[in-house]
Amino acid sequence: MRLWMMAMRRLLGLFVAQFLVVGASVAQAEAVPSAAPEAAPDPYALIAAAIDLNRGLTSHVEMAMRVHRPEWERRSALVSWTRGRTDALIRFTAPPRDAGNATLRNGAKMWTFTPKLNRVVRLPFSLMSQSWAGSDFSYSDLSRTDDVLNYYDLAIVEVTEDRDGRAVYRIDARPHDDAPVVWGKEEWVLRDDYIVLSQTFYDQDMIALKQLKTLEIRNLGGRQLAARIRMSRLDEAEHYTEMEYLKAEFDLTLPDSVFTTFNLQSGARGG
Repeated sequence: MRLWMMAMRRLLGLFVAQFLVVGASVAQAEAVPSAAPEAAPDPYALIAAAIDLNRGLTSHVEMAMRVHRPEWERRSALVSWTRGRTDALIRFTAPPRDAGNATLRNGAKMWTFTPKLNRVVRLPFSLMSQSWAGSDFSYSDLSRTDDVLNYYDLAIVEVTEDRDGRAVYRIDARPHDDAPVVWGKEEWVLRDDYIVLSQTFYDQDMIALKQLKTLEIRNLGGRQLAARIRMSRLDEAEHYTEMEYLKAEFDLTLPDSVFTTFNLQSGARGG
């Protein structure tokens, strides 16, 4: 009888131990998700793709510009050529008083040309924050295409969804301590198809001073683009500049001579 009781206790102990092992395995299985969470996108890759969307390998664009002030408006026509992220030539074609005025960026250098003076002027860094052609864009805005990738720490701070079901990312860009930039922070908002919806610029006190906003998206040159944009000065009402893409070509062959100071002045190619 005593041997029978000992055998039953041993059997019961094995049963309880097996039950606990099985229960722990089930609980562990329930705690493991069925699929790994989707990795967050790289903010650097998002902004790089947004830059490349608007420029392609090369581009040729016809644009209209409208500078608006409470008391007056000025309209201009322009053409531009770009190559990669650093080379660009922008030339005014109208009105007649502005036709021929041009700006060239080649690598890290920038020049301007004014037919009335018949002079090519190299722009020093100290003048880069000044207004370009009397607009709300600065020379720095034209030259800093990939600065945000080189001189800023980027972080996605919010992900939402627009009415078309596209993911929308808000990215904070904060400059490195030794970065050769003007702004204390930039905030980018862009969709998952790399169209930038807005870009806000903050001073060193984190006060928003100006904002670039997309007003219209349409197909140009075989791709969806921010076709009409507005740069607004947030500290002055009704001070803004709109740029509208009218025609666009991408990935065409452009010789090196397009992006030279000789062509900037003579307009012999692309002028």
